[in-house]
Amino acid sequence: MADPATYRPAPGSIPESPGVYRFRDEHGRVIYVGKAKNLRSRLNSYFADFSALHPRTQTMVQTAARVDWTVVGTEVEALQLEYSWIKEFDPRFNVRYRDDKSYPYLAVTLNEEFPRVMVMRGAKKKGVRYFGPYSHAWAIRETVDQLLRVFPVRTCSAGVFKRQHQLGRPCLLGYIGKCSAPCVGRVSPAGHRLLAEDFCDFMAGETGRFIKRLERDMREAAAAQEYERAARLRDDIRALERALEKQAVVLADTTDCDMVAFAEDELEAAVQVFYVRGGRIRGQRGWVVDKVEDVTTADLVEHFLTQIYGESEAVPREVLVPALPPEEHAMTELLAERRGGPVRLRVPQRGDKKALLDTVARNAQEALKQHKTRRASDLTTRSRALQEIQDALELDEAPLRIECYDVSNLQGTNVVASMVVFEDGLARKSEYRRFTIKAVEGQDDVRSIHEVITRRFRRYLAESEKTGELGHLGDPAEAVAAGAAAGDAGGEEGAHQPIDPETGKPRKFAYPPNLVLVDGGPPQVAAAQRALDELGVDDIAVCGIAKRLEELWLPGEDDPVILPRNSEGMFLVQRVRDEAHRFAITFHRQRRSKSMTVSELDNVPGLGPARRAALLKHFGSLKRLKDATPEQVAEVPGIGRRSAEGIVAALHGAAAPAGDGAGDGEHRGRRA
Repeated sequence: MADPATYRPAPGSIPESPGVYRFRDEHGRVIYVGKAKNLRSRLNSYFADFSALHPRTQTMVQTAARVDWTVVGTEVEALQLEYSWIKEFDPRFNVRYRDDKSYPYLAVTLNEEFPRVMVMRGAKKKGVRYFGPYSHAWAIRETVDQLLRVFPVRTCSAGVFKRQHQLGRPCLLGYIGKCSAPCVGRVSPAGHRLLAEDFCDFMAGETGRFIKRLERDMREAAAAQEYERAARLRDDIRALERALEKQAVVLADTTDCDMVAFAEDELEAAVQVFYVRGGRIRGQRGWVVDKVEDVTTADLVEHFLTQIYGESEAVPREVLVPALPPEEHAMTELLAERRGGPVRLRVPQRGDKKALLDTVARNAQEALKQHKTRRASDLTTRSRALQEIQDALELDEAPLRIECYDVSNLQGTNVVASMVVFEDGLARKSEYRRFTIKAVEGQDDVRSIHEVITRRFRRYLAESEKTGELGHLGDPAEAVAAGAAAGDAGGEEGAHQPIDPETGKPRKFAYPPNLVLVDGGPPQVAAAQRALDELGVDDIAVCGIAKRLEELWLPGEDDPVILPRNSEGMFLVQRVRDEAHRFAITFHRQRRSKSMTVSELDNVPGLGPARRAALLKHFGSLKRLKDATPEQVAEVPGIGRRSAEGIVAALHGAAAPAGDGAGDGEHRGRRA
């Protein structure tokens, strides 16, 4: 690691002009490319206060050995040069978008004498008209099959075209009317090109004129009593309508726009784009990006627009985004230059476009979730992640079982905690546990962590003493796929736990983890370690993860352990922490919702859940119930006269009549 001060440019040597700069490592390789309105101000920020930099930026400036820059005239030129250098040098610390899968396009080869309609993937070629991308190739083929009735454009390969030309007879599509058979001269090159251009116009959204033309021809044929031709035209119209049905109408017919939305976490981001042409969703595409630099959503939008539209001529009139890029004016000028016409960048605030952008965002969230699932399910990746964690924390063995704890509360109320379990890098949801904090009042995460760790490992020691397996893992062969009550921890019981010979039920908390991970920094880690020490458990590693900077803290250490941002180890630790947070939040919300539904009826003696629900259903609200007379309350099914008087008296703070509820067969229950 280099000291940034060793290669800091001399004072006054950096110009105050717009420009693009490059950080290079000791071998001269470009590791980061950036742009700035003011080069001096931006570059000085990297060297002024190293401790104030984001950890990822600290790593970048320590990896670099020198920095150089190029002055440009305008911010638009800076955007263009930055894009060119990122594409040329592929710097490791820049955001780089990659397809989460290969998307197919519908392509029309207008650069050929007889244009061909085909499904195409990969790099785009000059002179070829593209539509899409689509999620699936079969979706393209279904659309094309409908359109070939009206626009019988060639779909065969060059080899098939040449062979049929030599044979002097068309292929099957030519015989059934789904190809105009240019291979045997049934249509001239000019006539076939006109068909291909009409096909492109229809796919581009100019649908109305073709349907109107066919309807006019059908009526004329029917008037001339050419019923067979009229029937064929009717079928052609239906074919076009079926093709249109496959493309949902979402906006006005004149709307041409791209809708861009992001889903992101600290390590990665997924972006989805819906291509809307003529008010219809014509295609969809997605990318996934590693956040190797400290970026906001606005920065991601800027990087995306620059990289995706950098060399594309398919820029729409309007691009809808979740946040405007920092250099909005310069970006708009760049896109307008690419398109050859005005382009508008906008963040929709309401209406149909806002609703559709929300849908795109949900698709992005799902794409990010699927990407993480695919990444987590890979055995080699999981093994590498566990090895990286072992090396970073200097553990004696790989943490094959990780337990993570998180505390959740709202201003000190309904304090709960979660325990999630990951074995071999995969979630073991059957062994998740939930805790209601009992000994801590108010918001005190440190004491709450101490209580949870104490309760969990006290149970572990008790179970181990019963089996004589203290300090050893249970035998996996004894695991069972059965459930048991949650005890003081609550939650879902499940498989992979030893059987209790006395009860025949799975033991709770029978397996110790290799690593205890707590959500928090040094105070929470110290509390967890103190709890283990008090119980005499000395063979389980403890660490904490601080969410803001993703640092790993070990007990008694002054400095954190920093895992590389893009490492599989960091990805696994973050996933475990996020799952614990999700599980804790879910339990907290359940508790909070239950507490919010508690009413004065819960304090009425002898009034059980069923009759409380019947009262609220009958009156609609507690206020209306309190205004009711005993006679009105007694009208509720299951409520007798004496119970009604007791309910009214209890709600108004008076003593209930003696023997309340006894004559109504009422069950005296305690509050759940």
